[in-house]
Parts: sequence; C-alpha cells; structure tokens
Amino acid sequence: MASLYAILLGIHNLNRWLVLLSGIWALLQNIPGLGGSRPFTPAERRPVAMFMGTLHLQVVLGLALFAIMGMSNIPVFAGSRPSFQWEHLGLGLLSAVFATVASSQSRKAATDQGKYRAAALWSGLALLSILLAMPWTRSLIPFVR
Repeated sequence: MASLYAILLGIHNLNRWLVLLSGIWALLQNIPGLGGSRPFTPAERRPVAMFMGTLHLQVVLGLALFAIMGMSNIPVFAGSRPSFQWEHLGLGLLSAVFATVASSQSRKAATDQGKYRAAALWSGLALLSILLAMPWTRSLIPFVR
C-alpha cells in the first residue's frame, strides 16, 4: 500500500500544477471578453473544460489518497492543524463544483456575454477555493525537500 500511496501522492502533487495552470488559462482567456462584444468560441471554452477535467482528476486522486491513508493508518497532513484535512477535502470538492458550473453555464448561457461572465466568475471562484485549500507548508515540487 505504501508504494501505491507514494505514486498517487506524486501524481496528485504534479496534477495540482495542471489544475492551477488551466485555471489561470481559463481566467486569462475569458476575462477580456467580459467588456466587449467578442463572440464566445470553442477557443474560450477549451480552457474552462480543461480546468474542470484536471480538477475532477485531482478530486478523484485526492479521494483515493484519503481512502488509502485511512486503510493504512497514515496520518493525513501530519503537522498541520487537525481541521485542515477536512478543509482541504471540502474546499477541493467545492472547487470541483464551481468548475463544473463554469463549464456548464459557459456552454448553456443564452448570450456570448453571459458565457464569458459564467466562465470567468465560476472559474475564478474555483481557483480561489483551490488556493485556499492548498497545503502551502508542503514542498511545491513533489519529493523535493
């Protein structure tokens, strides 16, 4: 179990960079469209969908890690305050919900302006909740101390 744990933790740590980069990309692609009359094209929607997909993968990896850690009696976020594991889990799930709403509403909104607004607002909320959930005391690059 320990080797599976190490592999999942490494993938989870590396994937966080994809999540952050795709979230920033989604905002940079959609914020400029808020003030104008640019059409909302697949190029604007692509980073929102990628953000949602990488975030969903991150949640699945995190839940698998949580289960393995529980079965193996590995302390979750050793050295952190006791509530952080639940904050991390809750904010991770909330950010996935926000990213899903961003993707869904940016596809379903009636106007291009509404699509930009939904993509920027919900992606921004997802990114904010991710930044709050990240364990900043851990190494930013996995297995490098």
